[in-house]
Amino acid sequence: MLGAIIGDIVGSRFEFSNIKSKDFEMFYEKCFFTDDSVMTLAIAEAIIESENDFTDLSDRTICCMKAIGRNYPDCGYGFMFGRWIYSNMSEPYNSYGNGAAMRVSACGFVGKTLDEVKDLSRKVTEITHNHPEGLKGAEATAVAIFLARTGSSIQEIEDYIDKNYYPMNFTLDEIRSKYEFNETCQGTVPQAIKAFLESTSFEDAIRNAISIGGDSDTIGAITGGIAEAFYGIAEEMKVIAKTYLDGRLKKICEDFEKVYPSEK
Repeated sequence: MLGAIIGDIVGSRFEFSNIKSKDFEMFYEKCFFTDDSVMTLAIAEAIIESENDFTDLSDRTICCMKAIGRNYPDCGYGFMFGRWIYSNMSEPYNSYGNGAAMRVSACGFVGKTLDEVKDLSRKVTEITHNHPEGLKGAEATAVAIFLARTGSSIQEIEDYIDKNYYPMNFTLDEIRSKYEFNETCQGTVPQAIKAFLESTSFEDAIRNAISIGGDSDTIGAITGGIAEAFYGIAEEMKVIAKTYLDGRLKKICEDFEKVYPSEK
């Protein structure tokens, strides 16, 4: 899950100033966490607080998203989600925005089977992003994380995503020059997954993700979760990343790591 947060932090300064290159400083004084990290950690908190069978996960996620999210009014929520966070309503609003995918990584790390991962993904997604494309983007991300952490090869992960979710018949080099900002799942999740598929290490995956431009923090978050599951994260990078979080968010991150320790 910390991989998603690192991707968000590294990509934060490039969201509206794309770099289109892999040559940049990973952690920089102008980096910061955004709504991607806040909501990733809200779902992590909901999972920790949920019943062992996760039957109450949807309700817990609504509570955690609102309780935690309202502390960060300037972290970059989209209009519809921001309105949902600060309202008393808990109904979904048929969104297919990429917020569904950027926040779901904890589900991929917690689920014991592929079916359970899909169920967890749906539970934490359909509360807001109940459009088929929103559900699809979140599930594809969570599934890729599960496959990455349970021994699948990069080729096996690519084949599964290509068969069940999105065509992977493109390369980053082919899209880099023309790829533009896109806030939909269908316009960011395939590209973020491809950034992992073409990588050679965790850091290389993040650099791939940032290098195509677009919604850099969110693409970085999606790629980062998958890359962490496959490669792990260097201890030094974990320490640096956590310095960008405030006390509240850092505690949730560390609590999650105690309950669901890294397998790599």
